[in-house]
Amino acid sequence: MKQEAKSATGAPTTLWDRTRQLASQEILDTALRLFTQQGYDETTIAQIAREAGVSQRTLFRYFGTKEDLLGGGQDRFGQVLMDTISEQPAEAGVWEALRAGVAAVLALHDSREQALERFRLLHNTASLRAGWLEKRLRFQENLLPLIETRMDAATGNKGAKARAVIATAFACLDAASMTWVSNDGKGEIMDLYDECMAAVRG
Repeated sequence: MKQEAKSATGAPTTLWDRTRQLASQEILDTALRLFTQQGYDETTIAQIAREAGVSQRTLFRYFGTKEDLLGGGQDRFGQVLMDTISEQPAEAGVWEALRAGVAAVLALHDSREQALERFRLLHNTASLRAGWLEKRLRFQENLLPLIETRMDAATGNKGAKARAVIATAFACLDAASMTWVSNDGKGEIMDLYDECMAAVRG
C-alpha cells in the first residue's frame, strides 16, 4: 500500500508540497524522454519547458542546470554517497562501506529503465561525461577523510592508499555501468560492480 507522503521532518506533506513533487517529476520525465529521443545536446531548455507545460522560469525554480534534469543533479549523488558511508558501522571495512554507498546511489533511480537511459546518456554524451569526471574528482576528495578513518592504523601513507581505494571504487562503477549499457540493461548492475571489484582486488 502506498504510504502517505511525508516531509523531511516526518510530517505529512501539504498539497503545495505534493503539487511541486508532481510538477518536478513531470519535468524530469519529459526531459529524459526528449534527451533519449533526440540527444542531450540537441534538446533545449525551452523545448523541455514547453512540452512539460511550464515556463522556463518555473523550470529553473526546480532545477538549477540542464544537467540536473537527468535526475535531480549529480551533487545529490555525492551527498547520498557520503551520508551512506558515514552511516556504516565502525567495523565495516573501506570496501564494504564504499559498496554500500554505491548501492544507495543506484537506488536513487525511479526505475530500471530510467537508470539505463541515464547511464546511456552519460556514457554517450561527451559534455555530460566531461562534467561527470570533473565532479567525480571533487566527490573523491570529499570522501577522503571518511575512508582514511576506516583504514588500518598500521597502514603506511593513508592519504595515498585512501585515494587509490576510492578511485578504484569509482572506476569499477564506471566499468559496471558501461558494461550494463552495452548489454542493454541485462543483469544487475551491482553484480557487475562486484565482478569488477573482484577482478581488481584479485
